[in-house]
Amino acid sequence: MNVVSSPRGAALFGARDAIGAAGIAMAATFLAFGAAVREAGLPPGWALIACWAIYGMPGQLVLVQAASTGFAGGLAPAVMGAIAVNARFLPMAIAITPLFGTAERKRLIPAIPFIAVTPWAAAMRAFPEIAAQARLAWFLGFGLTSWVVAGLAALAGFYVAGMLDDHARAALLFVNPLYYALLLAADVDKPAPRRAIICGSAAAGLTFILPSS
Repeated sequence: MNVVSSPRGAALFGARDAIGAAGIAMAATFLAFGAAVREAGLPPGWALIACWAIYGMPGQLVLVQAASTGFAGGLAPAVMGAIAVNARFLPMAIAITPLFGTAERKRLIPAIPFIAVTPWAAAMRAFPEIAAQARLAWFLGFGLTSWVVAGLAALAGFYVAGMLDDHARAALLFVNPLYYALLLAADVDKPAPRRAIICGSAAAGLTFILPSS
């Protein structure tokens, strides 16, 4: 196994990885989001603001839906709704923080905006081949690149919205979750991913029990 030990080299590797399969899957989802922003009657700036300020698809959709109604229910409930649906990032942050190999919390602050499904999943797979002192650099390289890709894809989606019907947008929205599921499936022989799949599958059954509204 070739271990990347240089922070600069790790950052470049991270940026390169972000424009690979992970970036393509994420771009497809954000393309659909940009189209949804236009359909909601919002300006293109909303696509960029929602992507770059929230960087979590469920939270973005909650905020855009509220904005499309003129925040009829109030701004605070919309913001709280976006925060609540993105609460899944907290356990991700807890899981990945010890892997950065630094006890200096201030050094980790730049990584906070990039704790999202795609960077997190990619990092958990890449970190074993990256020296501890270079992992933060890799994550920042990947996170920043994927963040830019997401915003540009959303902006592109806004302007090509007329070419995408409802079925196409729905399919594109699920490309990134499907990619994440395939990553888990590829690691099913490992204890941690296997437990995650089992627990997630069991929890999915609750959707048939809980009220729909």
